[in-house]
Amino acid sequence: MTEKFDHVIVGGGMTADGAAKAIHETTPDATILILSADVDAPYTRPALSKKLWIDPDYTEDDNDLGTVADSGAELRLRTMVESIDRTARTVTTTEGDVVGYGRLLLATGGSPAALDLPDDDRVISFRTAEDYRRLRSLSGGGRHVAVVGGGYIGTEIAAALAQNGTRVTLVFPDDVLGGSVFPAEIAATFEKAFEEARVALARGRRVESGTADDSGIHLVLDDGSTLDADAVVVGLGISVDDSLAADAGLAVDDGIVVDERLRTDDPDVFAAGDVASYPDAILGRRRVEHVDNAKSQGPVAGRNMAGADEVYDHTPYYYSKVFDISYEAVGTLDASLDTVVDDKGDGRSVAYYLGEDGVVAGVLLWNVEEARDAARETLAAGAVPRDELVGRI
Repeated sequence: MTEKFDHVIVGGGMTADGAAKAIHETTPDATILILSADVDAPYTRPALSKKLWIDPDYTEDDNDLGTVADSGAELRLRTMVESIDRTARTVTTTEGDVVGYGRLLLATGGSPAALDLPDDDRVISFRTAEDYRRLRSLSGGGRHVAVVGGGYIGTEIAAALAQNGTRVTLVFPDDVLGGSVFPAEIAATFEKAFEEARVALARGRRVESGTADDSGIHLVLDDGSTLDADAVVVGLGISVDDSLAADAGLAVDDGIVVDERLRTDDPDVFAAGDVASYPDAILGRRRVEHVDNAKSQGPVAGRNMAGADEVYDHTPYYYSKVFDISYEAVGTLDASLDTVVDDKGDGRSVAYYLGEDGVVAGVLLWNVEEARDAARETLAAGAVPRDELVGRI
């Protein structure tokens, strides 16, 4: 071992940023090392598919989180951790460097889902700021980009491109865009917004394969049809990066298992953010891949690493903005569940998703603001009679 830090953080996203700043605020003299596989210092990830595309005054410089300046941490980019030795309390990088730790935070997040497509600069599995810059260079000027995936990230990217001089075809498996997530009437409104923006919708389709040549990328869909584009963006979510923890003998189950203080079964190892399976105070054990969770869990993990004894009791929400639609959600959104839609008029709705015995499992706030706490209270209330849901929020 050539060096040791009081705190080592594996991962360079928003969770790492929040943890490093919290450690520094709690114990200013502590040494902190962030080992990040990214090529950029920590940044605000949601802006990659939203604000950087729709706010001309917002730049990548604005998107930098200022982690090193505000935390005093040492940041090593382009660095992958290969293994953890919990007995020696060290991590080893793929370059063979061995670093000791007093406390360790695993904030490894996930890797973007990929398809059987060519290894080509014009094919992007969207996740990082580097991916954003590459997509920027491939878009605009009437060029044609195929976006694969009709979920959270795919629809945001499709909307962003359509608002920046790009022809877009969106490939997704649902019969109606958003149909697997939103109640039917809301999904119809969602799809209409894309149609009005002249996004071509390849409904009910999946990508089987593709080829690349000088003229572009050529996709083969599951019905045998083909789609030619100048570039392809894959936005199909992530696969959780918990193998480092598993190889070190830590408990994993669709993520790294932590307790209510974000501690693994090793008292010196913590996990937070996209990779953490934690016991939510309202909804039970879950793993959440959204910014509110990353921003909230990171500081709690950091303070606990620095000696606090803080319970993570926040139930996170997620949000999206496409065209003139803004929505927020808490809990599980699954259109196969029984739903109650409270139409507020003026394009505003609240949808309640009911699980077993009428227990509210999720709340969708469609163009409704300042209601997240009310949504959480509804989830905490358990079974609410259907006739009491309309007007509750």
